[in-house]
Amino acid sequence: MRASRTVLISGASVAGPALALWLHRYGFAATVVEKAPELRTGGYKVDLRGGAIEICARMGILDEVRAHSTDMDGGSYVDSRGRTVGELPAEIFGGREEQDDEIMRGDLARILYERTRDDVEYLFGDSIAALHDDGDGVDVVFDSGLRRRFDLVVGADGLHSNTRRLVFGDERRFKQHLGAYISIFTAPNRLGLTRWETYHARPNKLISVYATAGEEAGTAKNCFVFAAPAELPYDHRDVAAQKRILADAFAGDDWEIPRLIADAAGADDFYFDSVATIRMDRWSKGRVVLLGDAAHCTSPASGQGTGLALTGAYVLAGELAAAGGDHETAFVAYENVMRPGVELNQRFAASFAKEMTVSSRWKIALRMLMVRTLPKTPWKNLIAKKIREEIQKAANAVPLKDYTASVAKR
Repeated sequence: MRASRTVLISGASVAGPALALWLHRYGFAATVVEKAPELRTGGYKVDLRGGAIEICARMGILDEVRAHSTDMDGGSYVDSRGRTVGELPAEIFGGREEQDDEIMRGDLARILYERTRDDVEYLFGDSIAALHDDGDGVDVVFDSGLRRRFDLVVGADGLHSNTRRLVFGDERRFKQHLGAYISIFTAPNRLGLTRWETYHARPNKLISVYATAGEEAGTAKNCFVFAAPAELPYDHRDVAAQKRILADAFAGDDWEIPRLIADAAGADDFYFDSVATIRMDRWSKGRVVLLGDAAHCTSPASGQGTGLALTGAYVLAGELAAAGGDHETAFVAYENVMRPGVELNQRFAASFAKEMTVSSRWKIALRMLMVRTLPKTPWKNLIAKKIREEIQKAANAVPLKDYTASVAKR
């Protein structure tokens, strides 16, 4: 079998550029196509824990990640009158170990892009329109009319993956709705927060507002989650419809909600989607393979989506290099390494999604009692340690091979 050396990657968020970085190091020629006209630097804060931190170190970007840390001090819960019910320091609130960190998704995307743009071909403002895998390569037709041929194609284009749709079929075959919707957008910092996150819980709803160390002056991120047992009928490309759904879901609620929701109307980085996972029997077909959320979205409920995107990119590139470009061997190995850890995180997400939007006032009251009393209890460190252990188990669920040694032997 001819070794595969040219790779088209669909998606320039995190997984795509991370894969391109590793592929270039191993001698592959990577092209990244992104439908947005330029790099998208918006988004929410994302956790980097365990294996993801180690991969950032191996990529050589850890110092930059540290320099762009959200550097949060902690968080608090407030009641409907805005009174603080309880506060927790960042190390407990975030459930992080000392080496873990948190960064804005856009900052991480920019770091990866800047590390790869001189070595990797980027095609912005374009997308894959059609694919034809003839066994020896993949002929690609782009929306722009451009036609190219590649040895391999990687779909790293998210939950609503265009690549997955073209090769594997309708999204509804693979998407599992976890019973909630989430929306995040930038807005005026109406609560006057600085490196702090404020939560307000209502039956079947959760609102958080936060301002990180790097937040633009006078702005904050508004995050809304609400329960929805069944999926809602809307077009995920229709932003105006999504804003109406969000406003309707929180209509009539008090606290700061009316003002915070009103800010969604003018937000140019508005995000709205189902809290969902993607479950597939296989992540590859012929010379096409899926990566990150396109293959196995674990949803924001897992807190590990970005970590798994970085890990998947590391493993996929490493296995391709170790196999000398033999994609059949590499794709099987990639899936064997990744799948157990992915499935653990998907189970974690399905469980935690229910905790994001508790259904009754007494459950909320119980949670507020725990938040209020935990800092004062003598066993707080034991409780925090137990929480961290569960999170770290998920964050380190994928074993990290040393692929440089495998490649050197070839």
